[in-house]
Amino acid sequence: MFVGPYLPFLVVFGVLPMIYALGLAFTDDAGGWAGFGNFTRTIGDYRFLPAFGHILLYTSVWLGSLVVLVVGLTLLLHGRANRVSATFRFLFYIPGALAGASSVLVWLFMLDPAVSPGAFLLHDVFGAQLFVESIAPGKLPFIFAMIAFWTGAGGWIVIMYGALNTIPQDLEDAARIDGAGPVTIALRIKLPLIRKWIAYMAILSFATGTQLFVEPQLVNQASLGQVPDTWSANQLAFQLAFRYADFNAAAAVSVDLLAIGLLAAALIVTRTGLFRTDD
Repeated sequence: MFVGPYLPFLVVFGVLPMIYALGLAFTDDAGGWAGFGNFTRTIGDYRFLPAFGHILLYTSVWLGSLVVLVVGLTLLLHGRANRVSATFRFLFYIPGALAGASSVLVWLFMLDPAVSPGAFLLHDVFGAQLFVESIAPGKLPFIFAMIAFWTGAGGWIVIMYGALNTIPQDLEDAARIDGAGPVTIALRIKLPLIRKWIAYMAILSFATGTQLFVEPQLVNQASLGQVPDTWSANQLAFQLAFRYADFNAAAAVSVDLLAIGLLAAALIVTRTGLFRTDD
Protein backbone atom coordinates (compact mmCIF):
# COMPACT_ATOMS: atom_id res chain seq x y z
CA MET A 1 0.00 0.00 0.00
CA PHE A 2 2.82 2.39 0.84
CA VAL A 3 5.05 1.37 -2.08
CA GLY A 4 2.23 1.36 -4.66
CA PRO A 5 2.07 5.14 -5.38
CA TYR A 6 5.84 5.18 -5.92
CA LEU A 7 6.03 2.29 -8.38
CA PRO A 8 4.60 4.13 -11.46
CA PHE A 9 7.18 6.88 -11.05
CA LEU A 10 9.95 4.30 -10.63
CA VAL A 11 8.91 2.57 -13.84
CA VAL A 12 8.43 5.75 -15.90
CA PHE A 13 11.46 7.70 -14.70
CA GLY A 14 13.78 4.85 -13.70
CA VAL A 15 13.22 1.48 -15.33
CA LEU A 16 12.08 2.59 -18.79
CA PRO A 17 14.92 5.15 -19.28
CA MET A 18 17.40 2.50 -18.17
CA ILE A 19 16.05 0.02 -20.76
CA TYR A 20 16.13 2.74 -23.41
CA ALA A 21 19.75 3.59 -22.53
CA LEU A 22 20.72 -0.08 -22.70
CA GLY A 23 19.17 -0.29 -26.16
CA LEU A 24 21.08 2.76 -27.37
CA ALA A 25 24.36 1.56 -25.84
CA PHE A 26 24.33 -1.71 -27.79
CA THR A 27 23.10 -0.35 -31.13
CA ASP A 28 24.47 2.02 -33.76
CA ASP A 29 22.99 5.16 -35.35
CA ALA A 30 20.93 3.07 -37.74
CA GLY A 31 19.52 0.91 -34.97
CA GLY A 32 21.63 -2.11 -35.85
CA TRP A 33 23.40 -4.28 -33.30
CA ALA A 34 26.77 -2.78 -32.34
CA GLY A 35 27.78 -5.10 -29.51
CA PHE A 36 30.37 -3.48 -27.29
CA GLY A 37 31.50 -1.11 -30.02
CA ASN A 38 30.13 2.00 -28.31
CA PHE A 39 31.82 1.04 -25.06
CA THR A 40 35.15 0.46 -26.78
CA ARG A 41 34.87 3.77 -28.60
CA THR A 42 34.09 5.78 -25.46
CA ILE A 43 36.83 4.10 -23.41
CA GLY A 44 39.26 5.12 -26.14
CA ASP A 45 38.16 8.75 -25.86
CA TYR A 46 40.94 10.82 -24.27
CA ARG A 47 38.39 12.41 -21.91
CA PHE A 48 37.00 9.13 -20.56
CA LEU A 49 39.67 8.08 -18.06
CA PRO A 50 40.20 11.60 -16.59
CA ALA A 51 36.44 12.03 -16.12
CA PHE A 52 36.05 8.71 -14.32
CA GLY A 53 39.23 9.37 -12.33
CA HIS A 54 37.79 12.68 -11.11
CA ILE A 55 34.58 10.93 -10.09
CA LEU A 56 36.48 8.19 -8.25
CA LEU A 57 38.53 10.70 -6.24
CA TYR A 58 35.55 12.93 -5.51
CA THR A 59 33.33 10.03 -4.45
CA SER A 60 36.04 8.58 -2.21
CA VAL A 61 36.58 11.88 -0.41
CA TRP A 62 32.88 12.64 -0.10
CA LEU A 63 31.76 9.16 0.93
CA GLY A 64 34.53 8.81 3.51
CA SER A 65 33.80 12.17 5.11
CA LEU A 66 30.05 11.58 4.94
CA VAL A 67 30.14 8.24 6.74
CA VAL A 68 32.62 9.32 9.42
CA LEU A 69 31.25 12.77 10.17
CA VAL A 70 27.53 11.99 9.83
CA VAL A 71 27.74 8.93 12.07
CA GLY A 72 29.99 10.76 14.54
CA LEU A 73 27.75 13.83 14.75
CA THR A 74 24.63 11.69 15.05
CA LEU A 75 26.08 9.66 17.92
CA LEU A 76 27.15 12.87 19.63
CA LEU A 77 23.72 14.46 19.24
CA HIS A 78 21.90 11.31 20.32
CA GLY A 79 24.03 11.12 23.44
CA ARG A 80 22.71 14.54 24.42
CA ALA A 81 19.05 14.27 23.44
CA ASN A 82 17.67 17.63 24.55
CA ARG A 83 16.65 20.96 23.11
CA VAL A 84 20.22 21.75 22.11
CA SER A 85 20.37 18.50 20.12
CA ALA A 86 17.09 19.32 18.36
CA THR A 87 18.37 22.80 17.48
CA PHE A 88 21.57 21.43 15.98
CA ARG A 89 19.67 18.82 13.94
CA PHE A 90 17.53 21.59 12.52
CA LEU A 91 20.56 23.75 11.70
CA PHE A 92 22.33 20.84 10.01
CA TYR A 93 19.25 20.14 7.91
CA ILE A 94 18.78 23.73 6.61
CA PRO A 95 21.38 23.50 3.76
CA GLY A 96 19.61 20.38 2.48
CA ALA A 97 16.50 22.48 1.82
CA LEU A 98 18.38 24.35 -0.93
CA ALA A 99 18.33 23.02 -4.47
CA GLY A 100 21.65 21.73 -5.78
CA ALA A 101 22.15 24.65 -8.16
CA SER A 102 21.41 27.18 -5.39
CA SER A 103 23.97 25.54 -3.12
CA VAL A 104 26.63 25.73 -5.82
CA LEU A 105 25.92 29.43 -6.38
CA VAL A 106 26.33 30.06 -2.64
CA TRP A 107 29.68 28.30 -2.66
CA LEU A 108 30.83 30.14 -5.77
CA PHE A 109 30.29 33.32 -3.79
CA MET A 110 32.12 31.88 -0.78
CA LEU A 111 35.09 30.75 -2.90
CA ASP A 112 35.67 34.13 -4.54
CA PRO A 113 38.33 35.95 -2.49
CA ALA A 114 37.08 39.30 -3.78
CA VAL A 115 33.65 39.02 -2.14
CA SER A 116 33.77 36.05 0.25
CA PRO A 117 33.29 36.77 3.98
CA GLY A 118 35.92 34.09 4.54
CA ALA A 119 38.45 35.74 2.25
CA PHE A 120 41.12 35.65 4.98
CA LEU A 121 40.91 31.84 5.02
CA LEU A 122 41.21 31.68 1.26
CA HIS A 123 44.24 33.98 1.41
CA ASP A 124 46.08 32.58 4.43
CA VAL A 125 45.12 28.91 4.49
CA PHE A 126 44.58 28.03 0.83
CA GLY A 127 46.82 30.69 -0.70
CA ALA A 128 44.14 31.78 -3.17
CA GLN A 129 44.19 35.41 -4.26
CA LEU A 130 41.86 34.99 -7.25
CA PHE A 131 38.71 33.00 -7.92
CA VAL A 132 40.46 30.84 -10.53
CA GLU A 133 43.03 29.88 -7.88
CA SER A 134 40.28 28.78 -5.49
CA ILE A 135 38.89 26.41 -8.12
CA ALA A 136 42.21 25.10 -9.41
CA PRO A 137 41.82 21.62 -10.97
CA GLY A 138 43.64 19.88 -8.12
CA LYS A 139 41.20 21.32 -5.57
CA LEU A 140 37.97 20.55 -7.42
CA PRO A 141 37.30 17.02 -6.02
CA PHE A 142 37.62 18.37 -2.50
CA ILE A 143 35.53 21.48 -3.25
CA PHE A 144 32.74 19.39 -4.77
CA ALA A 145 32.95 16.96 -1.84
CA MET A 146 32.61 19.91 0.57
CA ILE A 147 29.58 21.25 -1.31
CA ALA A 148 27.94 17.80 -1.40
CA PHE A 149 28.58 17.26 2.31
CA TRP A 150 27.16 20.67 3.17
CA THR A 151 23.94 19.99 1.27
CA GLY A 152 23.46 16.30 2.07
CA ALA A 153 24.81 15.65 5.55
CA GLY A 154 21.88 17.23 7.41
CA GLY A 155 19.29 14.92 5.89
CA TRP A 156 21.37 11.84 6.70
CA ILE A 157 21.90 13.03 10.27
CA VAL A 158 18.11 13.16 10.69
CA ILE A 159 17.78 9.64 9.25
CA MET A 160 20.58 8.23 11.42
CA TYR A 161 19.09 9.90 14.47
CA GLY A 162 15.80 8.17 13.76
CA ALA A 163 17.64 4.85 13.41
CA LEU A 164 19.28 5.36 16.82
CA ASN A 165 15.86 6.01 18.34
CA THR A 166 14.80 2.48 17.38
CA ILE A 167 17.40 0.99 19.76
CA PRO A 168 15.66 -0.24 22.93
CA GLN A 169 16.44 1.93 25.92
CA ASP A 170 16.86 -1.24 28.01
CA LEU A 171 20.12 -2.02 26.20
CA GLU A 172 21.64 1.34 27.12
CA ASP A 173 20.41 1.09 30.70
CA ALA A 174 21.91 -2.37 31.06
CA ALA A 175 25.21 -1.16 29.65
CA ARG A 176 25.31 1.76 32.10
CA ILE A 177 24.61 -0.60 35.01
CA ASP A 178 27.59 -2.68 33.85
CA GLY A 179 29.74 0.44 33.98
CA ALA A 180 29.89 1.38 30.30
CA GLY A 181 30.44 5.05 29.55
CA PRO A 182 28.99 7.13 26.68
CA VAL A 183 31.86 6.32 24.31
CA THR A 184 31.64 2.59 24.96
CA ILE A 185 27.86 2.61 24.52
CA ALA A 186 28.21 4.52 21.25
CA LEU A 187 30.89 2.23 19.80
CA ARG A 188 29.83 -1.14 21.19
CA ILE A 189 26.03 -0.87 21.15
CA LYS A 190 24.71 1.95 19.01
CA LEU A 191 27.15 1.73 16.10
CA PRO A 192 26.71 -2.03 15.42
CA LEU A 193 22.92 -1.70 15.62
CA ILE A 194 22.78 0.99 12.92
CA ARG A 195 25.24 -0.79 10.63
CA LYS A 196 22.53 -1.49 8.05
CA TRP A 197 21.50 2.16 7.98
CA ILE A 198 25.11 3.16 7.39
CA ALA A 199 25.29 0.66 4.50
CA TYR A 200 22.07 2.08 3.08
CA MET A 201 23.54 5.60 3.27
CA ALA A 202 26.74 4.43 1.58
CA ILE A 203 24.87 2.81 -1.33
CA LEU A 204 22.68 5.82 -2.09
CA SER A 205 25.50 8.32 -1.57
CA PHE A 206 27.86 6.39 -3.85
CA ALA A 207 25.20 6.29 -6.58
CA THR A 208 24.59 10.02 -6.16
CA GLY A 209 28.31 10.78 -6.23
CA THR A 210 28.93 8.98 -9.51
CA GLN A 211 26.13 11.05 -11.10
CA LEU A 212 27.86 14.38 -10.34
CA PHE A 213 26.85 16.97 -12.93
CA VAL A 214 25.36 20.23 -11.59
CA GLU A 215 28.38 21.35 -9.55
CA PRO A 216 31.11 21.04 -12.22
CA GLN A 217 28.75 22.32 -14.91
CA LEU A 218 28.00 25.54 -13.02
CA VAL A 219 31.64 25.99 -12.03
CA ASN A 220 32.60 25.56 -15.70
CA GLN A 221 30.24 28.37 -16.67
CA ALA A 222 31.23 30.62 -13.77
CA SER A 223 34.94 30.20 -14.53
CA LEU A 224 34.43 30.89 -18.26
CA GLY A 225 35.78 27.51 -19.24
CA GLN A 226 38.67 27.25 -16.76
CA VAL A 227 37.09 23.99 -15.59
CA PRO A 228 36.55 21.50 -18.46
CA ASP A 229 32.98 20.83 -19.50
CA THR A 230 33.81 17.11 -19.43
CA TRP A 231 35.22 17.10 -15.87
CA SER A 232 32.76 14.43 -14.69
CA ALA A 233 31.49 11.31 -16.42
CA ASN A 234 27.96 12.68 -16.56
CA GLN A 235 29.24 15.85 -18.20
CA LEU A 236 31.05 13.74 -20.78
CA ALA A 237 27.81 11.87 -21.54
CA PHE A 238 25.96 15.19 -21.80
CA GLN A 239 28.51 16.60 -24.25
CA LEU A 240 28.50 13.44 -26.37
CA ALA A 241 24.72 13.54 -26.61
CA PHE A 242 23.95 17.22 -27.06
CA ARG A 243 27.10 18.67 -28.60
CA TYR A 244 28.12 15.80 -30.88
CA ALA A 245 24.67 14.14 -31.24
CA ASP A 246 26.30 10.79 -30.40
CA PHE A 247 23.51 9.39 -28.24
CA ASN A 248 24.82 5.84 -28.50
CA ALA A 249 28.17 6.78 -26.99
CA ALA A 250 26.44 8.88 -24.32
CA ALA A 251 24.27 5.89 -23.42
CA ALA A 252 27.37 3.71 -23.17
CA VAL A 253 28.90 6.11 -20.63
CA SER A 254 25.63 6.10 -18.68
CA VAL A 255 25.58 2.29 -18.65
CA ASP A 256 29.17 2.31 -17.38
CA LEU A 257 28.02 4.47 -14.45
CA LEU A 258 25.08 2.15 -13.84
CA ALA A 259 27.35 -0.89 -13.79
CA ILE A 260 29.75 0.77 -11.34
CA GLY A 261 26.86 1.70 -9.05
CA LEU A 262 25.40 -1.80 -9.13
CA LEU A 263 28.76 -3.43 -8.42
CA ALA A 264 29.40 -1.08 -5.50
CA ALA A 265 25.90 -1.73 -4.12
CA ALA A 266 26.36 -5.51 -4.43
CA LEU A 267 29.71 -5.29 -2.63
CA ILE A 268 28.28 -3.23 0.22
CA VAL A 269 25.22 -5.48 0.56
CA THR A 270 27.29 -8.68 0.72
CA ARG A 271 29.89 -7.27 3.10
CA THR A 272 27.45 -5.66 5.53
CA GLY A 273 24.56 -8.11 5.40
CA LEU A 274 22.12 -5.33 4.60
CA PHE A 275 19.22 -7.69 3.83
CA ARG A 276 20.16 -10.31 6.38
CA THR A 277 17.38 -11.02 8.88
CA ASP A 278 18.47 -10.88 12.49
CA ASP A 279 17.10 -13.77 14.56
